[in-house]
Amino acid sequence: MSDLEGISRYINDRISSVQRILYFSLAEVPHNKMKQLEQELDALERLLLEFEKSLVQQKDQLSQLKALEDLYQNNLENLQHLKDNVPAHMPHKCPQKENEPITTQNQAPDVEITQQETVKIKIKNHSKEIPFITLAEFECIPQYMKGRVTYEQINTAVQNINTAVVAKYKIVHQPVKTLNNHARKLHQRFKEQETKDTKGQYFVVEDDFREFTQMKLGKQLQGILNMLRHCQRLRELRGGGYTRYVLS
Repeated sequence: MSDLEGISRYINDRISSVQRILYFSLAEVPHNKMKQLEQELDALERLLLEFEKSLVQQKDQLSQLKALEDLYQNNLENLQHLKDNVPAHMPHKCPQKENEPITTQNQAPDVEITQQETVKIKIKNHSKEIPFITLAEFECIPQYMKGRVTYEQINTAVQNINTAVVAKYKIVHQPVKTLNNHARKLHQRFKEQETKDTKGQYFVVEDDFREFTQMKLGKQLQGILNMLRHCQRLRELRGGGYTRYVLS
């Protein structure tokens, strides 16, 4: 039998057969009928034993399926949680393309090649970027330092700082003769801001935020910069009227 209904019907037929034999056994039953009764009872007993064995196997399979269902449900809930909580900012590297023109906030692409220049100058990306703050790091920042700043806001600031660093050092590492007037003035300003303590270091100042990003300078930004110092993404160097935010 392939299903429980069929098995049940078969067992009921066997029981009915035994009952008929027992009914007729009230009269004097020939020996051959008694032997048939014993055979029917033996067959019914074997069938019940097989049925009990099959039932135990089905219970084991049902238990395994229930465990798989629970595991599937747990994984589904975890995936949904991940989907609902994917950070807006993920660690990544976005190398600048060679020969890509530089654009500042108020300036068109600023690379000018002289008419006598016949060989394309390849500009490599020598800048450095700071990693985004992880959720674990953010939760470890003291509450008095975080204030009302959210996880998204601090990583948006990280993204803007990286934008400023990449734009600044793309100009710094270009030959001056390939820059237009505005970029040359920026190049000169960047060099003037360097000191012996910043040699080989990458840093930005507030003017760079104004030039290359839409960041609003103010108390909240200062708080975020303090948090980035706490997380060892930045350190400060002061002097010459500038506060330099050096990438760690």
